[in-house]
Amino acid sequence: GNMSDKKILIAYYSHSGNTKAAAEKIKSLTDGDLFELKPVNDYPQDYNTVVNQAKLEKQNDVRPELVNVGNTAEYDVVFIGTPVWWYTMASPVKTFLSANNFEGKIVAPFCTHGGGGASSTYTDIKNLAQGAEVKEGYTSYENSANIEEIGKWINSLNL
Repeated sequence: GNMSDKKILIAYYSHSGNTKAAAEKIKSLTDGDLFELKPVNDYPQDYNTVVNQAKLEKQNDVRPELVNVGNTAEYDVVFIGTPVWWYTMASPVKTFLSANNFEGKIVAPFCTHGGGGASSTYTDIKNLAQGAEVKEGYTSYENSANIEEIGKWINSLNL
């Protein structure tokens, strides 16, 4: 595919900075628009507190309010980045997915994790991104995402 004729959005939520670093590398390779998902109420910085909150939010299928839910309308390809919290995407990403229309779009998910891998993150993204063609995701451990690997992944997507 030829990426230059496609409008690309890189939407991500990052808590510790790892997902943000991966998103910025994707931007440098695709020249897409970066869009950070920011919850109205920030998550606590303390790791254990966040982990407990994330567990409750997953159990209750919480969709936290975002400062801006964004708008996917003018984009053809949407990269979606998240840390893996309790074997799935962070709740702010659920809010973004449920607030936008992905019909006919290409979704390329990516995630950063602390040891558990992607788990059900990509399946769950696929279920919420109704009508999208969801590509194979890129998974990296903590802040190990490197530009060469990301470049190979993007090429393999045939955008």
